Amino acid sequence: MTAQAPRIALAQFNPVVGALETNARRMREFVDQARAEGAHLVMFPELALTGYPPEDLLLRPAFLDAVDAALERLAEASIGIDLLVGAPRRIEGGLANAAVWLRNGAIHASYAKHILPNYSVFDEVRYFHAGHEPCVVQLGGWRLGVTVCEDIWQPAPAAHARIAGADVLLNLNASPFHRGKPAERSAVVAARVAETGCPVLYVNQVGGQDELVFDGRSFLHPGPEGSPQALLDPWQEGLALVELEAGDAGRPRPVAVAPEGVSPLPPAPAAVSEADSSAHAADAEVADLYAALVTGIRDYVDKNGFPGVILGLSGGIDSGLTAALATDALGPERVTAVMMPYRYTASMSVEDARAQAETLGLDYHEVAIEPMVQAFLGGLDSALASVPPAPGDVTEENLQSRSRGVVLMGLSNRTGRMLLATGNKSELAVGYATLYGDMNGGFAPLKDVSKQWVWRLARWRNTLGEAIPARVIERPPSAELAPGQEDTDSLPPYPVLDAILEAFVEEEASVADIVVRGHPREVVERVARMVLRAEYKRRQGAPGVRVSPRAFGRDRRYPITSGYRPE
Repeated sequence: MTAQAPRIALAQFNPVVGALETNARRMREFVDQARAEGAHLVMFPELALTGYPPEDLLLRPAFLDAVDAALERLAEASIGIDLLVGAPRRIEGGLANAAVWLRNGAIHASYAKHILPNYSVFDEVRYFHAGHEPCVVQLGGWRLGVTVCEDIWQPAPAAHARIAGADVLLNLNASPFHRGKPAERSAVVAARVAETGCPVLYVNQVGGQDELVFDGRSFLHPGPEGSPQALLDPWQEGLALVELEAGDAGRPRPVAVAPEGVSPLPPAPAAVSEADSSAHAADAEVADLYAALVTGIRDYVDKNGFPGVILGLSGGIDSGLTAALATDALGPERVTAVMMPYRYTASMSVEDARAQAETLGLDYHEVAIEPMVQAFLGGLDSALASVPPAPGDVTEENLQSRSRGVVLMGLSNRTGRMLLATGNKSELAVGYATLYGDMNGGFAPLKDVSKQWVWRLARWRNTLGEAIPARVIERPPSAELAPGQEDTDSLPPYPVLDAILEAFVEEEASVADIVVRGHPREVVERVARMVLRAEYKRRQGAPGVRVSPRAFGRDRRYPITSGYRPE
């Protein structure tokens, strides 16, 4: 190692789960770039070689054999530069979620993740055995302690590394995004820095993987007297360089280095008023959520090899926002929008769908579904005659939705473009959606986005240039399946509904607790019953981007058949 301060490269990487050779090739490209910038070590995210989470691929011995072979080939790139690579590794007693230190063409050291998360979207106890030994490696005069993701969220692993002699902590992450998560990470790392006195270099995965999205946001915390410093922009790949200089009292002081030809990191923003700061934070939160949804759509479509997407454009806000998101994710040439009017469709809905498609430059079609619905009704006449409609009968309404679903799936089959479902979290929560109709689709971008957030996102997107007609945002929402229909005919007003749903679904609050917050008991009980009764629908729905702390899907697993009644 040279006498200069050791230079560490953090590779913010977007892997494809299971694509070992593709991932290894991209990692070698990062290594080449880091080598050209004078780096002595390249850090990659948790399980970067396999992508995170590899799930039950880890149960296949042949897959693990391929991982071992890919890691051995990757080690060839470690001549003259060290690599710290996240990969599964067989150990005595099972499999480790490991950080493997490669040096001079071979494995120099290995660390098994200590804290295996088994909550929310995480299921690591299913696959991995926890490690217990610290890992500290010398680099250019400094002793670098290794930790993996969840290890930094608990005091013990960092403390063990410090006791073993670590001067700096290197933390490899595949930390999924949800609203508020970046601030949580900063606070957790600051706590470990305060406890150990060690600076922390934090590298995170970026990109979409099925329901999960990873925002990157790799950063450093320089030590107890400092504060977290962003190294890389969210939602995109990148390489950041950090030098470990000698600071006060012989402690290491990590300093971000701008690569040659790249502008240095921007300075901290100037002071602003409290009101301006609050408004900026609110806008930033909405912008971050929008970027998460765009990332989820783009990577789901591209990593699965679809040429584009198709969606029903109804002239309503959910499909309008979905169209804008898909266009921003894929480009207008890869988005097909279809308006499918029926006798109850308002003329303004057709006008607004046309206008939005023209504004965004989409491939746009109109297909009237009147003949299809009438054909279905006619075909069912004899059977329906013996079963007179009960009050609130939705047969005709659902036939409209299912006719639209048939049209969209037919176009998807013919073009190869994947169908996007456009329903939001509020509707899916209470079952205000039609199986085999508007729930059709391979991916549901708004699955974890409540109606209130749909409006916020739509308004924010239009500040960048109108992408959604203003009338679509401002008009009362309606499924337009019956004359004069509005959503409030069947549901509480969305501000009320979303507040109850956030408490009941995301916080697991009881009916009594929600009533104390000021909501009528009969409304809360009705919403709670609707949520539990609709579980069978959600089980048949498409995956969608997880952006809240508690989404339907991986991290909320309720039984379909259940005698539980909330109180």
